[in-house]
Amino acid sequence: MTTEKSGMPVKQDVFLEAGVHIGTKIRTSDMREYIFKRRDDGLYILDLRKSSERLMAAAKMIARFKPEEVAVVASRVYSGNPAGRFAELTGVNIVKGRFVPGTMTNMNVAGFMEPKLVLVCDPKGEHEALVESAKNGVPVIGLCDTDNETRFVDLIIPINNKGKRSLALIFYILSREVMMAQGKIKSYDEFTHDIGYFEQLAMPEEKAVAEGTEEAAQPEGAAAPAESPGKAEKAAEAAEPAPPEEKKEESSEEKAEKAKRKKKEE
Repeated sequence: MTTEKSGMPVKQDVFLEAGVHIGTKIRTSDMREYIFKRRDDGLYILDLRKSSERLMAAAKMIARFKPEEVAVVASRVYSGNPAGRFAELTGVNIVKGRFVPGTMTNMNVAGFMEPKLVLVCDPKGEHEALVESAKNGVPVIGLCDTDNETRFVDLIIPINNKGKRSLALIFYILSREVMMAQGKIKSYDEFTHDIGYFEQLAMPEEKAVAEGTEEAAQPEGAAAPAESPGKAEKAAEAAEPAPPEEKKEESSEEKAEKAKRKKKEE
């Protein structure tokens, strides 16, 4: 894919096919200026021109920082996969899953970090990351849908932040542009990944800082710890009859001795 003459990072048809412009039936006052129109079915449509402009501005902003100074917060699976690919290719940090309170304000929290730039994939679901960024004076880039409020977001990228294909395309573009700025690729032709690559599950070697879930504390593919038997299992074990004792065959001497004792008793 190449940049279109219109200034868009990809052809408009690619944006349309990915559903980047499709919003929700809710429009907040914060997102009013990014709305192109409202469809007959009630869905609000985002202005792709503004989406493109903000997306390219975000890529330039990210490229001004060292990779280790940037953190991407992706709480949902649809954002976590492409964001993980973005982190893998550019070297930025990623917080996947639930954002643990104190991640950027409490040094005692596992996965504590002090980024200089934060990108959130959904301001609504990642509000804690926004609040902690604001407390630290850290600028925030936000992928914002029509139903998002944008308080604490410094650079708004108006997009469909719920669609799998839409998010994959956004991180495809961000990865390509940031890698160009980093000097990892010299032309778009050297960027060999397609949008499908960003829809796949992220590789285990990605630079994940924190997952925010108990499952994340264990490396991918590691064996789960052995569980102790539950109450039902213990009850089943107790109810199980003990194996019958083996009958020992008597020898001829024992038979004779038994017969002798019986005769004396009589």
